[in-house]
Amino acid sequence: MSGRGYHNRSEAMRDLARAGMQQAGVESSEAGECVAALVYVYDHTVRELAKRLADAHHAHHDLSVASTQIRLDHASCMEVALLRGVTGTVRQFAEHLIAERGVRHGRLVVVPVEVHEETHAHGEDHAKSHAHIHVRHAG
Repeated sequence: MSGRGYHNRSEAMRDLARAGMQQAGVESSEAGECVAALVYVYDHTVRELAKRLADAHHAHHDLSVASTQIRLDHASCMEVALLRGVTGTVRQFAEHLIAERGVRHGRLVVVPVEVHEETHAHGEDHAKSHAHIHVRHAG
């Protein structure tokens, strides 16, 4: 506990309870918007797996903000995909990818947000409409 900066057990328990309640709130609000990070490791030697993963990302390009891939060794790749959309849709997409044969260590981190369309200028530019993404705080 002290290695994580907690002075006593009560502080650690409070933070664990808060994290659990926040995660439960995220999991129960499938209809709201979210931003998310999907991280998974896959074996690129599994027949057609890389193609199936790429096809899935293309089929859900509306959810994709960015992704990057790291080659860990001769067979393993780690991919990080940043996603944005309706929480239930993002979660279904992530579960589909993680369930593919050859995908290991998949994890989705979901952050609930509210998206507001706002019109204003940045710097010397003319005013234009664009999305502002605000993190929703747990009740």
